[in-house]
Amino acid sequence: MIVLHYIPSIDRASGGVAAYMQLLARGLGRLVDLHVATHRSEHEVKLENCTLHYLPLCRWFPWKTKAQFLQLIDDLHPDIFHTNSCWEPLSSFTLFWAKAAGISTIYTTHGMLEPWIMQHNYYRKKWPALRLYQRRALAAADRLVATAERERTHLLEQGYNHKVAIVPNAVDVQDIRMKDSWQLRKQILLLSRLHPVKGIDFLLEAVVRLKEDLAEYQIVVAGEGDSDYVNHLKQRAQELGICHLCKFKGGVYGDEKWRLYQESDFLVLPSFTENFGIVVAESLASGTPVVTTQGTPWSWLETYACGKWIKVGVEPLVDALQEMLSMDARQMELMGRNGRRLVMEKFAVDVVARQMVGLYQDVSGNG
Repeated sequence: MIVLHYIPSIDRASGGVAAYMQLLARGLGRLVDLHVATHRSEHEVKLENCTLHYLPLCRWFPWKTKAQFLQLIDDLHPDIFHTNSCWEPLSSFTLFWAKAAGISTIYTTHGMLEPWIMQHNYYRKKWPALRLYQRRALAAADRLVATAERERTHLLEQGYNHKVAIVPNAVDVQDIRMKDSWQLRKQILLLSRLHPVKGIDFLLEAVVRLKEDLAEYQIVVAGEGDSDYVNHLKQRAQELGICHLCKFKGGVYGDEKWRLYQESDFLVLPSFTENFGIVVAESLASGTPVVTTQGTPWSWLETYACGKWIKVGVEPLVDALQEMLSMDARQMELMGRNGRRLVMEKFAVDVVARQMVGLYQDVSGNG
């Protein structure tokens, strides 16, 4: 089976979507002849087991990209075209062009239609895109892909397309070393793209409330983001009198990222919404428990007893942090081992790749 993906960017700064493609390609490329069309960027993540094709980036003049895309279609004759991300015009227009060529089409929205996302910049960005191309692209796809049941429910409620499948994001568990000690290090980690949707202000306010309990702790905030927002977070920490407790590290990658998972007692991700939250899976695979919100699809934290799945807001976060701070090393180890088991059973690369191939076979009839 020949599969062609389109993704607007595989730059590491694009966050979860690039990580999704990197991990999916690792497993999927062993099962199909995988090709990925994208655009050049400065800090690209490495994609394995696939062939990369670079298209010219003409975001607001997509017809300038059309000739090269159609030539790629003619050269490959793919069985499936799979596009990724919303709001970028080429994510939609490439689907239109593939559909017109008679190719079966899949659209993964990556949580970009979740209610919290839709509410922000709706009239400036979302409404024009929906009118011009986004609604038509969603309706035209042979299947939409959600990463969890909650996202699937929201997609069905929006009514653009009632053919919605669930295929979770992948995690290459075999490449992630689980920590060998759960001795408390007095370090709490927030690792994420720094953006208002991540609820980082909730964490800062919770730290103020627990300042005495956290006197010997360090809260590491790792990730890149808009400079104005990052400066806002730093200024807010200063105003709240918790600068000595919070360390802003900027973007972390490779060995440094995995070291942070290993050295932290637990991860906190207080997001308003996440379609998946790859850092949750990475932390669990490292044996590090997680506290995150019901704005994410991680109810498994409760069923596997490997973290806390809480309501969005300061009060629930304060309660969860207090409970985590009361745990000893033995309890942390039990939660850590449960988290590793959860990721291996549900999100291992090969497990997800097989699910995706099954979807392709169903949609294309190429069983």
